[in-house]
Amino acid sequence: MEQHSRHSTGLFARLARLVRNRMAEGSLRRVLPADVQQRLAERVAASEKRHTGQIRICVEGGLPLSYIWRSASARERAVTQFGKLRVWDTEHNNGVLIYLLVAEHTIEILADRGIARHVDPKVWHEMVARMREQFREGHYEDGLTEAIAAVTMALVEQYPAAEGGSERHANELPDGPVVISN
Repeated sequence: MEQHSRHSTGLFARLARLVRNRMAEGSLRRVLPADVQQRLAERVAASEKRHTGQIRICVEGGLPLSYIWRSASARERAVTQFGKLRVWDTEHNNGVLIYLLVAEHTIEILADRGIARHVDPKVWHEMVARMREQFREGHYEDGLTEAIAAVTMALVEQYPAAEGGSERHANELPDGPVVISN
C-alpha cells in the first residue's frame, strides 16, 4: 500500500508540473514581446564588440513533456540547449548561455570551459540572484539586461576585443534570444 501511495504522489507531482509548464506557455509574449527581443539582441551585439566571447539567451515557457515525465531538472534542459545552440562550439570556448524557464521561475547560467576557468562560480550565482529579484517584480527585460552587462564584464576582462578594432572577430552565434514554446 505504501508503494502505491508513493507512486500516486509521484504521478500527481508530475501531472501538476505538466499543467504548470503548459500554462506558462501563454506568458511568453508578455515576458518577452518582440520589441524586448529586439532590444536584447542589440545589447548582445553591442556587448560582443567589446570581447571575443559569445552570449546566447534562451527563454522557454515550459519544459517538453519528456523532461517532465522523467522528472528532469531545468538545469538538464539548459545543458541540452547549451549544446543544441552550439554555445560550447566557439573558437575560444568562451560562450555563455543565459537560460530562463518561465514556468518554474528557473534561471541557469552556463559558461563554456574557457570562461568558466576564469570566473568564480559565485559570480554566476550572484547574477542569478539579481535576475531573480528583477523577475519577481516582473522586470524581465531589466533582469536580462543586467545579466548581459555582468557577462560582458567577465568576458571583457578575460577575452577583450583587439585594441583599435582593426581585427574584428567573427560573430559566431546569432545575437537574438531563442524563445521556445513547447
